[in-house]
Order: sequence, then C-alpha cells, then structure tokens
Amino acid sequence: MAFANTAGGTLLLGVEDRSRRVRGVADPLALEERLANLISDRIAPRLVPEIEILPWRRTQILAVQVHPSSSRPHYLKRKGLDGGTYVRVGSTNRIADAELIGELGRFARGEAFDEQPMPGLDSGALDFRAASESFAAVRKLARRDLETLRLVTRHQGRKVPTVGGMILFGVDRERHFLDAWIQAGRFGGTDKSRIVDRAEIHALPVQAVEEAIAFVHKHTLHGAEIGAVRRKERWSLPPVAVREAVVNAVVHTDYAQRGAPLRLSSFDDRLEVENPGLLPFGLTVEDLRHGVSKLRNRVIGRVFHALGLIEQWGSGIQRMSAACREAGLAEPVFEELATRFRVTIATATVGPPLLDETDQGILACLADGQGWLTSEIAAEIELTPRATRTRLARLVGRGLVREIGTGPQDPRRRYFQAEAGPA
Repeated sequence: MAFANTAGGTLLLGVEDRSRRVRGVADPLALEERLANLISDRIAPRLVPEIEILPWRRTQILAVQVHPSSSRPHYLKRKGLDGGTYVRVGSTNRIADAELIGELGRFARGEAFDEQPMPGLDSGALDFRAASESFAAVRKLARRDLETLRLVTRHQGRKVPTVGGMILFGVDRERHFLDAWIQAGRFGGTDKSRIVDRAEIHALPVQAVEEAIAFVHKHTLHGAEIGAVRRKERWSLPPVAVREAVVNAVVHTDYAQRGAPLRLSSFDDRLEVENPGLLPFGLTVEDLRHGVSKLRNRVIGRVFHALGLIEQWGSGIQRMSAACREAGLAEPVFEELATRFRVTIATATVGPPLLDETDQGILACLADGQGWLTSEIAAEIELTPRATRTRLARLVGRGLVREIGTGPQDPRRRYFQAEAGPA
C-alpha cells in the first residue's frame, strides 16, 4: 500500500530484511493466494499488484511488484482513510497526515495545490505593483497577464487569487500561509550546537531567493585578503549549485504543510537546503539524477520560468550536480526525511576543478588582474562574442570569474578571475 501511494516498488517474501539472506518460502502457491486475498480484503480502494514466484537455488521466493497507483490514496480498511494511509519514505513506511493525504488525492486527480482558488479573497489581494517590479527586467506586466499566469482564476463568476498567486505576490500572504518564508542559519562547526548568524527571510519568494543566496555567499567566502592593489576572494561553493538548490526548494515546497518553513543551514563543511514536502509521488531520488522532473507547484513554476529563474524543466538537479563536479566537489546528496526533502552540498574538494581548454584560455587571459572586455576575450580565444558571453556566464556561475559593470547590458562590463580583481 505504501508503495502504491508513492513511487511503487517490489516486496520480496523469503528474503531477510537486514542480512538479505534468502530463506525461501515453503509453499509459494498457497502464500500467493493468501497474499492476494489479504490485499483485496484489507486495502481500499482495490489494489492489484503483480505477484510472481521466482526460483532461487533449491527454494523459491515470492516477488510482489506494486506500481504507483492512479487511485491513491490507498488505506487499511479497518483503520480508515485518516489513520490507515501509509507512504514510503526511503526504506521505511510512514503514516500520512491530513496534508499528505490531501496531496495524494490532488495528485491522483491531476490537480496542483497552488492552482486552487481562494474564494474568500478578491484579485485586489495581490500586490500588482510587486508583481510588475518582478517582471520589469523581462517584460511589462499587464493586469490581464495575472490570469494567463494563473495568479488569479475565475471562481463562481468572479476573479479570485490562486494559492500560487497569494504565495508569490499576496499582500497579506503569511496570514494565509504561515510557513511560506525561509529560515537561514550559519552554524559554527559541523552541527547545530553553536549558531553564528541567523536570518528570517519574509520577502516575496522572487526576492527571498536572492536574499537566501546572499546569506549563503556571506558565509561561504573563504580567505578574503585585501592588499594594496588586489582583493583575493574564493567561494567554497559554486554559485550555480547554491542558486539551483534554493530555487528548487521554493518551487517544490508543499505549501499545504503546516509547522515549519523552508530551512537553509550553513556549516563549516556543508550547506543544507530543506523544504517541506516529499518528492512528487511517483518520483524517486534516482530519477532526479537522470533529469526526470515532476512539478508540484505549477503556478510558482510557471512564474519562475517566465522570470528566467528556471531555465529548463528537469535540468536544475543535473545543473547543480554538474556545477559541483566542475568545481571539484562531491555531488550533492538528496534525501527524503520524514515529510521534508533535503539537498546537501559539501564544501570539501575531492579533486581539481574540471576546465576544458577554452575555459583555461579565458582564465589565462584574466590572470593579469586588469579586467577584460568580452570583445577582448573573444578575440584572444577565437570565439564569437556571443559564444564567449555564454562561457563567461558559466564561469561566473561556477564562482571562477567575477564581472564588474552597471548591469547585464553594460557594454563596458569587465571580467576578472574570482581570486584576483580590483581592490
């Protein structure tokens, strides 16, 4: 049942859990029939797994394959829906609370929590000015765009905000969603026994992402050294990986849960970014590494994509992992813990940064610390200015190059190695 409610799985009867020793079953045909009857009699809605008898040396085992169910949530009849619904978290079964049961039902119906209307409010509950400012660098936002982006929806003949609209741009958003904020902390050492700095980030999500990233950068700057001419700086974490971890947490949080905000914890040896909500049902940690993605919050995801905070669906985890590998760090660790999801990025290097010949050429150009224009670098490495800008953006994201200018469109913007630049 727990398998059917989450990502599916296979149960082997006749194999010890801890030692994995195969003992076999004495009468597999009788056990197969008994198991099928138990599942049919005790679980609702009806669940029909695939049961197979497998030979193993001189004995046999029973394999019960359970696929993710479109009829979830399944529950034990004798305990009822509220007390008998279980989900699979890692290698354990956990009883589902009311919020998780609601999420199971929405998922089975193909609904997203953040697309639901908030009928007690009207469209004036959204801060249109804040939304317009968020979109200013992308396009001019018109009021009709609020409906296109599903920030508002029609309900019983009038326009009301959606859950996603309130979370993103609600005037009084935390009154309705108490935990839609980020708790950030910097801890001395490798545990939470000594806190060095803390911040409660209550800004709207688009701005909160930037504030959370700034908090991480503030505490992952290693060895700042100010000399007569140059200032040397080196980040212990690749900015691309940090950004992806924070953005993913905001976009994939289960905002129906109550009790704890998103959490960002910086330690001497790692960064942890944790959000309420398990992986979307049917998705496993292994799926993430292969670029498989399921969007929990469609409204929030749509807005973040329109703002360029999400580049391509399903690419964030792979981009995060690639940034860590290229920086010489171990790949991030992804975990489901109780009803939360955590990403851990270690700061200790496990190898040299991975740079191809072109990247090495760019860094060689910047080694003099004088600052180079894009056109100057392009001529030196024999690439077009456009291709060079792409390379530079990636190196900036990895924390290997710094840019100085008035803005993204500044034609006089200059680039420096991250560990060498003007004082």
